[in-house]
Amino acid sequence: MESQLPTADFLGFESLLAAHEREKLQDVRDFLAKEVSPRATEWWNRAEFPHALLPELAGLQLSTPLQQGYSHLFSGLVIAEMTRADTSIATFFMVHHDLFVQALHSFGNEEQKARLLQDAMDLRITGAFALTEPLHGSDVAGGMTTTATRDGDTWIINGAKRWIGNGTFCDYMLLWARDTETGGVRGFILDATLPGVTRTAIANKTALRTVQNADITLTDVMVPDADRFAGVDSFDDTRQLLLGSRILVGWQAVGQQLAAFDVARQYALERHQFGRPIAGFQLVQDQLVTMMGNTTASLAVMARVADLQAQGASDMAQAAFAKSFTTARMRETVALGRGILGGNGIVTDYGMAKVFADAEAVYTYEGSYEINALIVGRALTGISAFT
Repeated sequence: MESQLPTADFLGFESLLAAHEREKLQDVRDFLAKEVSPRATEWWNRAEFPHALLPELAGLQLSTPLQQGYSHLFSGLVIAEMTRADTSIATFFMVHHDLFVQALHSFGNEEQKARLLQDAMDLRITGAFALTEPLHGSDVAGGMTTTATRDGDTWIINGAKRWIGNGTFCDYMLLWARDTETGGVRGFILDATLPGVTRTAIANKTALRTVQNADITLTDVMVPDADRFAGVDSFDDTRQLLLGSRILVGWQAVGQQLAAFDVARQYALERHQFGRPIAGFQLVQDQLVTMMGNTTASLAVMARVADLQAQGASDMAQAAFAKSFTTARMRETVALGRGILGGNGIVTDYGMAKVFADAEAVYTYEGSYEINALIVGRALTGISAFT
């Protein structure tokens, strides 16, 4: 019976993909089912990143899918499927490919691309995105304290960054710092092994434990001007990247809900109480329908945003709406799923506890729910509530 049950994509948004994209998405699913899903909980429990997986992940040949001619919808569904298997692996993929590698495409000069791009696309080198600071998250645009001072053909970098995904092991960081002369924000390709760079793992996390987040301290780090992104003139260039990544976090919220629905329905079919599967109880069915409804609504929003992206018509307010709406629905969905599992929903053995915990990180990063809601509120009223 179970093989005939519908998926959480109840209205079939995947059917909107081109035939070759559907085939490629199935390849991604097969890879994740074989290489990621069976081991994801073990990595999470140990807070260990699976470096040995990188060559296989590179073998999917999906670095910056848009640059390879795939659609925005396909790109989003890839992130959703990766998140469905493991949020941490999806987050690594986004940080490396959709921020670091995409920055090389968008802002790198020909020498920088020739030196780094292919190795980065093939995961022979790994990258991070160093923007957030210990005292500045949502207000980092105006409050950035990391500085870059030019001295001939060298820039002297001082400051600190926090919550830098891949930061403990990456080869390079896309580092953002304020030019002490002009006050503008500049971007640098920072060799993470340079003298003066100190990296410390952030421990005791209750979400995304497989992702290696770091505190970064920068003390008189000397970066050659050849490693400055000449295409970056202001923080507005940062927003170009953040627009795309914020939308992809909306797709992560879809993936979290797909995962929660998968686990909850399977458990409800297998768990017997009072002599029958709990899936036969009205309250449980109502909860599963609500979970599926939230997931479908989130998919609908993200599919429409993908269509707007394809038209070149997406903006930050729409991205903020997508992120805030889908993560709010996600929070309800994973809570319902955790409840269906009862006591078994708080141990990672059954899958739901990890999905439930990781959802909190998705709810918060790329702009918290509240900040994104205020961005939408500003668009609706013309009045800013936070600037």
